[in-house]
Amino acid sequence: MSGTRVAGGVAIDRSHRLDFRWAGKQYRGFAGDTLASALLADGVRLFGRSFKYHRPRGLIAAGLDEPNAIVQIERGAATIPNLKAPYIELYDQLDAQPVNAWPSLGFDLMAVNGLFKRFIPAAFYYKTFMWPNWLLFEPLIRKAAGLGRAPQERDPDLYSQTSAHCDVLVVGGGIAGLAAALAAGRRGERVILATGGALWGGRLAGSDQLVEGQPATDWIAHTLAELDTLPNVLRRNRMLATGHYDQGLVALCERMTDHLPIDARIGPRQRLWHVRAGQVILATGAFERPLVFANNDLPGVMLAGAATAYLHRYGVLVGQNIVVATNNDSGWHAAMSLAQGGARIAAIVDARPSPATSLLAAAEALDITVRCGTAPEKAVGGKQVRAVDVARLDAASRLTGRTERLVCDTLLMSGGWNPAVHLHSQAGGALRLDPAQHSFMPAALPGSPSIGAAAGDFAIKTSLAAARGTEFVPVSTPIRPLWSLARTAEPDPLAWVDFQNDVTAADVALAARENFRSVEHLKRYTTLGMASDQGKTSNVNGIGILSQFLGRPMEAIGTTRFRPPYDPTTIGVFAGHRIGDGLAPRRRLALDAWHVAAGAKLEEYGGWMRPVAYLQEGETEAQAVAREVIAVRTRVGLFEASPLGKIEVKGPDAARFLDRIYVNTISTLKDGRCRYGVMLDENGTIFDDGVVTRLADDHFLVGTTSGHASAIAEILEEWLQCEWVDLRVLVQDVTTCWAVLTVAGPKARDVLQTLEGTIDWSASAFPHMQHRAGLIAGMNARVARVSFSGELSYEVSVPWRQADRLGERLTAAGAVHGLTPFGIEALMTMRIEKGFLHVGSETDGTTQPQDVGFAAVLANKKSDFVGRRSTRRPDSLRGDRRQLVGVAVDGPLPVEPGAHVVTPGREDAIGSEGWITSSAWSPTIGAPVALAMVNGGAARMGETVKIWDLGTWRKGRIVPPCRYDPDGSRLNG
Repeated sequence: MSGTRVAGGVAIDRSHRLDFRWAGKQYRGFAGDTLASALLADGVRLFGRSFKYHRPRGLIAAGLDEPNAIVQIERGAATIPNLKAPYIELYDQLDAQPVNAWPSLGFDLMAVNGLFKRFIPAAFYYKTFMWPNWLLFEPLIRKAAGLGRAPQERDPDLYSQTSAHCDVLVVGGGIAGLAAALAAGRRGERVILATGGALWGGRLAGSDQLVEGQPATDWIAHTLAELDTLPNVLRRNRMLATGHYDQGLVALCERMTDHLPIDARIGPRQRLWHVRAGQVILATGAFERPLVFANNDLPGVMLAGAATAYLHRYGVLVGQNIVVATNNDSGWHAAMSLAQGGARIAAIVDARPSPATSLLAAAEALDITVRCGTAPEKAVGGKQVRAVDVARLDAASRLTGRTERLVCDTLLMSGGWNPAVHLHSQAGGALRLDPAQHSFMPAALPGSPSIGAAAGDFAIKTSLAAARGTEFVPVSTPIRPLWSLARTAEPDPLAWVDFQNDVTAADVALAARENFRSVEHLKRYTTLGMASDQGKTSNVNGIGILSQFLGRPMEAIGTTRFRPPYDPTTIGVFAGHRIGDGLAPRRRLALDAWHVAAGAKLEEYGGWMRPVAYLQEGETEAQAVAREVIAVRTRVGLFEASPLGKIEVKGPDAARFLDRIYVNTISTLKDGRCRYGVMLDENGTIFDDGVVTRLADDHFLVGTTSGHASAIAEILEEWLQCEWVDLRVLVQDVTTCWAVLTVAGPKARDVLQTLEGTIDWSASAFPHMQHRAGLIAGMNARVARVSFSGELSYEVSVPWRQADRLGERLTAAGAVHGLTPFGIEALMTMRIEKGFLHVGSETDGTTQPQDVGFAAVLANKKSDFVGRRSTRRPDSLRGDRRQLVGVAVDGPLPVEPGAHVVTPGREDAIGSEGWITSSAWSPTIGAPVALAMVNGGAARMGETVKIWDLGTWRKGRIVPPCRYDPDGSRLNG
């Protein structure tokens, strides 16, 4: 095959030349070309290598159904693998390379696989690589797998997402789609018209075929012009529908800058649309079927419809001496168009014994040889087709009689058309087999009609009628099905069905013999339809061949399931902005700049960037933590606790509602008092904890952990909206409305008393676990006297915007007392010294309240609450459940969290009896401290245990969790 640029080509601008590279060589094309059309015009025949046998492959199709011309474009961070050459719009300086070929496309060493084809048929790997061990072969198999090379660098492109609503979404920009959009637009409906390619008009783009009395090109131009005058119509090309879901939801991927040179791209490369439509009209067209015969994969063997597309759209004649093999009228129409375009049609080979008289007359007028009742037996050639052997067909569609060789440089095939039913099926639409076309057609789907070729209607008149909603009768010219062309019942081992994955008709026969008779099993056993074209050219042929071998009708065999996306789609567009900080935005504290200036080392905790410790010059992190702990224990420290969840619960039934949520009884809490509470999930497992404050009779402030604030707010709303709809309660997450600064240490009261305000800080007026509201330094503040450090501690909340002002006043007031900022690690060390629970460290998916000291609270509470029934299961009442204890560890170093606790002398007999949950070096005690969950731990105080961590044994002793100030005199002072 030698491509030639001829007159015409509605898509290209011949005044605008473009330079590009293919396989390391320089080529030229025109603006509007695709990579495939430009290479065809330059005489390129070889486009790729097949996946398994590395056979030379050329172009077959002109769109998304292309299985062979899979390429990789650009290099470095901008590289994109496994794109289809007919779908890549040419731009200046495009750099494209073939895939799956080494050291070069013309000389591929892996083509040696073809010599061993008989030994590596379909599914050979299932049988071959099981002995002696799959792991022995896995590295080599993984190295050989795949086609293109995934980029190793960060994706430099941007992606966006948007949502839209319309009355009518028309998917497809062919004649039927344009007519449907225009009809809906004229009715005043809001319309979105989308087509995946750059051109409008579908298979008639650039054609001189008449549409309602005028050439198709003119009809398309006039229709587009009128659509553009309608303000209620939005049309988008380069926007491919990839998924069709419930309730009229369609996902579409818009290629916004892919067609531009890299240095000219501004903004997002692609955009994902979520469109909700009252009606979805599917005008998605159809895919032409190849014929299955020996060597039908040679470069130069193409689909007839693709050849006419290259001629009309790009002015490219795919060959000079062409044979057309067909079983339907469209092959004849392609031959006529190509002959008028300047090609010599060596012959039309039609499987039907008597095509229409009008077709025969047209061929005779063009001096085209016709062979009726005949089909190709074998394509002849090496890296390109040189001739085709044809033979007559008997009544059973078997080749018979003498072989005739027809010399050609291009062989075009047309085995019928398969409607693109993918989106129809994704939405739950059923399929039926058309006995005339031998194709699966869409059955009626309410709210989502298929029209035009997508409905199996290939006639312009009836397609337009359907698009406009008028009565029509589809025109269906019968074809002669040709599933596997051979002289015997056994198919030729070189007759290819799935071109990319090297699946042959013989492989389908093998699957049937080995009892893989379900179409889904056939797919997985042979990999038929699992290539990047997703079976668009192979599935129906495969089903037809399987039907022959099983003796079952095709409709009884059915199709595989159609799943989104309709065509491989970049992961980036699904992620959109949700990458890096966009995936999980790093939230900043109210005093973020102050922390940085103070030398804080910031790390992420629950989505918030929080200070680990404030390192001074020459300090290690451990030294900084120890210094901060001592400062809080002996003087006073400042800690920002703004991320702690703050949820306001208000209403006449607020107390009753919270009784149902917490293990504790909340309704007995008095105004201005605080209570530590625990929440469970329905399984009785601890989900969260925090301090609940009663601000007024009908007003509560629910405190949560930093990581669960939004989750708890959603859970509370769900209970109110879905289960307890009779309760009069409002819930509002106010976490980021209030900044919280914690002043902790024996000098905390002294610092706060120096600030002018309305709050009485004396111990008698403001005892532990109480709340006060008032003015501090002229700011409205909420103050809770609660402690997670074990020291005298006040959590001061002010509006977020006033955090800087409060920080300045506290820093100034605390300077005389040696106020020291402290971070998360110092706080965690102090809470371990005190034996305080930390949800997520001391708890897992099995921890219940009785395991952490809440057994009495459970027993005393009379009313029901979330998870209560689960806490009464026999397993929940076992005395040997893992329970929270402290562990005194021998030696100078802390033990690692996760280390296992066992009884000495019984290491091998019973294994682990629990594990260390939290551990730290205590500068207060001068020894390691640890918390653990240990089997029956509450009854084992004082027991000696051994601690195992990665092969190292330590000794320890089970002690109460609280190792510091057990009577609470410091926090109650």
